[in-house]
Amino acid sequence: MTVYTSTARFDSARALSEDEIHRLAPSVFADTAHESRSDRFQPIPTIEILRGLMKEGFMPVGAKQSRPRDASKAQFTKHLIRLRRLDDDKTYSVGGTVCEILLKNANDGSSAYDLMAGLFRIQCLNSLVTQTGTIDSVKVRHSGDVSAKVIEGTYRVMKEAEKALVAPADWAGLRLDQDEKQIFAQAAHVVRFGDSDGNVLTPIEPSQLLKARRTVDQEDDLWTTFNVVQENAIRGGLRGVGRDANGRVRRISSRPVNGIDNDIKLNKALWTLSQKMAELKGLKAA
Repeated sequence: MTVYTSTARFDSARALSEDEIHRLAPSVFADTAHESRSDRFQPIPTIEILRGLMKEGFMPVGAKQSRPRDASKAQFTKHLIRLRRLDDDKTYSVGGTVCEILLKNANDGSSAYDLMAGLFRIQCLNSLVTQTGTIDSVKVRHSGDVSAKVIEGTYRVMKEAEKALVAPADWAGLRLDQDEKQIFAQAAHVVRFGDSDGNVLTPIEPSQLLKARRTVDQEDDLWTTFNVVQENAIRGGLRGVGRDANGRVRRISSRPVNGIDNDIKLNKALWTLSQKMAELKGLKAA
C-alpha cells in the first residue's frame, strides 16, 4: 500500500481529512501506550501533534501504518505521515519535485517520534528520503515537552528539505555514460537485494534497475537515473529466472518495498549513492 493518494498530486493537492487519515493509519489516533510498555513510557498521540503542525501550516497529504505480527499492536503500531506546506507564498518545489516532512511514530515501543526531510516526484508518485546538511532526522523520545520539540524539529527539517531541492537541477546536468550507469545500478542492486553480508542471490540483474517505465525517463543524466533505479527497486515487479534448492527452474518477480523502515532505509541509501556519484562527477556537496 502506498503512502500516497490522489490528494498528493500537484494539480489538486489538498490536506487529508482526519477521517481519511483514520482509514489509512488508525494508529495515528492512539492516545495510550500498548500494554507491553512500562510506566516510564510516555505515549505520544500523533493526532495531537499533527493538529499542532497543521496550525503551523504543515498539512498531511499521505499516511500509512505497518502491519504488526501481533494483532494486539494494530492500534499502536508504527505509522508514517507526509506533510507539505500548501498555502505558503514561499516556493517549496522545483519542476516536478516538492519538499516534504516525513513524520514517523509508534506507541508500541517500535519507534521514537522521528522527523525526516523528504522529496516527492510527481511523475511516478515516488517518495525520496533525503540526507542533507548535518540534520538527517530529528528524533523525539517519548518523554518531556513533546509537542514543542516536534514543532521546532519540523521547521529545522524543512530547511534541510529545501536544500535538497537543488538536486533535481544539479543532478540533471550530470550525464552518466553506460559504464557509470551500470556501476550505479550494481551498487543499488546490492543495497536492494543483498543480505547482511552483501551477498546477492536473486536472478534479477542490475541492468533491470535501469529500465525506464515511461518515455520521459529515457535520459542519461544522474537525476533521471536515480529516479528510474529508485522506482524499480521500490515498486518491484522485476522478473527473473532462477533455480530452487532442488535445481528446478523457477520464475520470480521482485516484491515491492512496503515496510516503512525498509522503504526509508533503501531511499536513504540510494540518495547517498547519488550524492557520491555527483561528487565523483565534479559536483561539490552543498
